[in-house]
Parts: sequence; structure tokens; C-alpha cells
Amino acid sequence: MTKTVVLDHGAGGGMSQELISGTIASILGDIYIGEMEDSALLELPGRRIAMTTDSFVVDPVFFGNGDIGKIAVAGTVNDLAVSGARPLYLTLAVVLEEGFALADFRRILHSIRDTAAAAGVRIVAGDTKVVRRGEADGIFLNTTGIGVLERAAGLSSRALRAGDQVIVTGYLGDHSIHILSLREGLGFEQRVFSDCAVLNHVIADVLDACGDGVRCIRDVTRGGLGTVVNEFAQASGVAIGLTQQALPVRPETAMAADMLGVDVMYLANEGNLCLVVAPERTDDALKALRAHGECAAAAVVGSVVDGPPGVVRMTGADGREATVELLYGAQLPRLC
Repeated sequence: MTKTVVLDHGAGGGMSQELISGTIASILGDIYIGEMEDSALLELPGRRIAMTTDSFVVDPVFFGNGDIGKIAVAGTVNDLAVSGARPLYLTLAVVLEEGFALADFRRILHSIRDTAAAAGVRIVAGDTKVVRRGEADGIFLNTTGIGVLERAAGLSSRALRAGDQVIVTGYLGDHSIHILSLREGLGFEQRVFSDCAVLNHVIADVLDACGDGVRCIRDVTRGGLGTVVNEFAQASGVAIGLTQQALPVRPETAMAADMLGVDVMYLANEGNLCLVVAPERTDDALKALRAHGECAAAAVVGSVVDGPPGVVRMTGADGREATVELLYGAQLPRLC
């Protein structure tokens, strides 16, 4: 067995089988139920399903509180869960660059296994490709997820009403600042860690506690909170007002963002949700969220207010209001 990935690992012969059966399937173990066929045949305990897919790259591959494997599983599980679905199955596709250390690949697979087990999902199918040196950045992952919709109440960004409360479940910007600090050697990476986490159990508890009092949920990833609330406002044709002092932001994150000249409102997160909840269910939502360690900083940051449809305004510490624009492009290099 070689110590690095070689092109023959992707040739479909004995080395491919060694990589798939001897490394991938053996490490994934009981969370992998693929039968090595071209398709997985699944029985879904319900008629309505949710399906999503995403591709993942991150530099560096390993970081504080996570790695590319954890992000891939958590990101796909969270995308299913915010639609109100119970995540069940994932596919896993891997693109490996020739020369990638097999020890690192095994470490990533163990992380995938642990994260999938924590989320309660199974991997049912996959694919592995190996490309020549220089044709990829070490490793790329793609995951497709399937979940079942078991609740009568639907979640929709078009369902916002006057008085609804906007809740954020954790500190903003930590993932972006941690990754950028690692890349640039800024020194914040030992104080601010990625918030990468699977949140399907959190979402299930909130929906159990609040029922149809939850209007919609979105995971705050690329584009940050500023993008999410603008999408909500535009979809529902309402105005949203935010309070800057209510935003949960670590002092170190704010300091690093100021140093880099970026706005925390548009920084990516990997374990943070934005919920819009009916005012009478706000306390129930906060109680359910704060029962989970990763959501201990959950806070109401704004509400649906009177104003021009589709506009988001933020009140600063000095009492002045400013428009939170929809970010047109990317203020940072792609992180994941």
C-alpha cells in the first residue's frame, strides 16, 4: 500500500478496489450501506422528500474544530434540516489529487464517519476519482443528501409577517476569521475557532417546541447574515430591522474583521442558523436553542417592521440607521 494517492487508484482496477474497499468502506463502517452497485435502492419512510447537493473545497483542509469532511457532512445535513426535513441518506463523491497523503485521507474519512453518526445519517453511495498533480487542490468532496418531510407545517422564506422576530443561533463570522487567520498567520486562530457543526437535532427541537410558529430557517454560510436577511425580506416583500448591538460577535472576531477591512455581516459561518419566529413563540425558540451548547449565544437580533418591502435596515450603537445591502460579489476569497 502506498503512502500517497497515485493515478492508478482511480483506474478502476485492483488499486481502486483497495482504496474503496480497504480504506473508504472499512473506515466508514456501519454508517456506509452502499452495496458497490451503480445505484442505491432505498426505502423512505414517507412520501415527501427533500434533496440537496453541494461541493466542498477548503484551504487548509484541517482546521480548529473541523476539516473538509466535517464541513461536507454538516453542510448537507443542515441544508436538509432547515427545510424541515429529517436527514436520512448521503452520497459521497471524492476527487483526489495525485500525491495527496493517504494518512490525511483516512483522517478525513474518520471525520466523515463521526459527523454522519452524530447526525444520524447513512452514506448509501459514492464515487472516487483521482486526477494528476496540479489538476486539483488536494481533495474535493461532493455530497448529496436526502431527507423526509414528516411535519405538516412548511417552512418558507415567503411566510414572514409583521412583528416576527429574527434570531441568530451563534457567534457571527468565527469560521471565516479562523480560516483566514490560519492562512495569513494573523494569530487569531487560537482564540477564534470554526463553528462547524451538524444542527439537525437543534432544528428538530426548535420545531417541536414552536411548531408552525417558526416561519423559516436558513443556515448562515457563504454571504453571511447580511445576505440571508436580504433574501428573506425580498422573498416575503417585507422590511426587516436589525439592531447592531444585539448581534452576537466575539471581540476577537470583530477585531480581526476590522484589521482585514471586512464586515462581519457578510462573513461565512458553518454552524449558525437564522430563524424567523412568530413573536409569541420567541421565548420557546430561544429556550430550545440554548439547551444545545453550540447555540448558547442564540439571540434576537431584529424583527419584521414597517418599511419599504425588501429592505433591511440596521440601527447602530449611535442610534443611526443604515441599509444592509445585498452583497453583490464576494468580499473574501472562497473559504469552503
